[in-house]
Amino acid sequence: MEELVNAINGVVWSPALIYLCLGVGLYFSLRTRFLQLRHFQEMLRLMFNRQSSSAGVSSFQALAMTLAGRVGTGNIAGVATAITFGGPGAMFWMWLVAFLGASSAFVESTLGQVYKEKIDGQRRPPGIE
Repeated sequence: MEELVNAINGVVWSPALIYLCLGVGLYFSLRTRFLQLRHFQEMLRLMFNRQSSSAGVSSFQALAMTLAGRVGTGNIAGVATAITFGGPGAMFWMWLVAFLGASSAFVESTLGQVYKEKIDGQRRPPGIE
């Protein structure tokens, strides 16, 4: 059993995963016509808008909650470790992956909103009762 897990681990966490993430990010960036650049000004405008939604959450509060859920403590420690071991070159690659990953995150969030179902008056992901 351990050999099977190690074999799967070797495939999943291989350099192919890095190329796959970069490729998918580039694909989504091209398909959305580099949304992360085109709508940067609009993002800043909405983020610092002082209005709250009907649920009482401002745009900045929603951003902070989303970042807390996505980033976490492990990623912060991972960045520090990467800079320590990789030096300035690590920063370039982290920025590149983050830039391309922004389009992947946008597509992921959009699909999550599109495929929600209305259950008992609330919009929920499919399969959750």
